[in-house]
Formats: sequence, structure tokens, C-alpha cells
Amino acid sequence: EVQLSESGGGLVQTGGSLRLSCAASGFSFDEYAIGWFRQAPGKEREEVSCIGSGGGITYYADSVKGRVTISSDNFKNTVYLQMNALKPEDTGVYFCTPCKGCSAGYGCYGYEYWGQGTQVAVSS
Repeated sequence: EVQLSESGGGLVQTGGSLRLSCAASGFSFDEYAIGWFRQAPGKEREEVSCIGSGGGITYYADSVKGRVTISSDNFKNTVYLQMNALKPEDTGVYFCTPCKGCSAGYGCYGYEYWGQGTQVAVSS
């Protein structure tokens, strides 16, 4: 059974930082890319970033480029999302998902599982 556990969210002020973690189990972690998505209240879920199975490919949405770094620890089956210079528009619930692949140009593809997410709130 695929299990995803997101953590690290919280309430921060504009300009602050958070490090989100995605602990995964129930599948061959080193064979899948991992994507991070977020959903703001009243909006559709959107992709933030993804990292390929070997860590060599990453994708960032234009809205977070230069402020967010994704990394992976295959020993811990965990993917991290370091978010700096946070803005109020970064507020939302952040989810991770295993992807069949991560394209540098288009992001995560071939995904279907979701965790419960972790809430990020950025105050102005």
C-alpha cells in the first residue's frame, strides 16, 4: 500500500522559510519520481516541483523558481521541499505524490496517489 506522509508546514511571515518533508513507503522509491503539488482555498491543485528518480532531473513552476529547492534522500525514502522568501500566494495545502516520471519542462506525470498534505500559511 502506497503511503505518503507530508510534514513541515506551518504559519510564517512573508519572507520566511519552511522545509517540507515527504516520507514515502509501499513502493520502490528509487524507481519513481516525486512531485510536490499545492492547493490554495478555492483553487485547483497545481504542481510546484518534482524530482526524478535519480535526482538528476528537477522541475519548478515559474511561480516558485529561485525560491524553492527540491531534494531527495533515497536512504530515508524522503523528498524535501525547501521554500524560501515565502509569499502570501504560497499559502495552501502541500501534497506529494509518486510520479512515473519528472520532465524538466513539464513536471510530474503518471501520478495517482496523495497523502493528507501539510498546511502552509504565509501572512502578509
